[in-house]
Amino acid sequence: MGSKKKGTRAERELIHLFFNTNTWIAIRVAGSGSMPIPCPDIVVGNGKRVLAIECKSLADNIKYFKEQELADLIEFSRRFGAEAWLGVRFDHVGWFFIQPNNLILSKKGTPSISLNEAKEIGLKFEQLTNM
Repeated sequence: MGSKKKGTRAERELIHLFFNTNTWIAIRVAGSGSMPIPCPDIVVGNGKRVLAIECKSLADNIKYFKEQELADLIEFSRRFGAEAWLGVRFDHVGWFFIQPNNLILSKKGTPSISLNEAKEIGLKFEQLTNM
């Protein structure tokens, strides 16, 4: 499956997870990855909190992030009044949510999150939605 199709499927899965809580609602931002302006993959709210989430779905055990991608998410969130979150879905494990400033720097200085790190510092879906 292509990465774009896999990413779209993961975003839709997450939208349904939020909807099924009966208190949260989410909207997918079409073309978010190809926009020249800051734009997250989904925007989520429950009447009290607003989350801007950049979604990643991967088969690997580590995800590296581009600095600009993180800067765009943070800038959008600041302007929109939302909390910036990264939603990382590891195949056969599930979703973890990490705020961009909590990412670990790789040996080369690239922001990243491994599956083990996500298990330690990330929030599961239920934790994120019950904060």
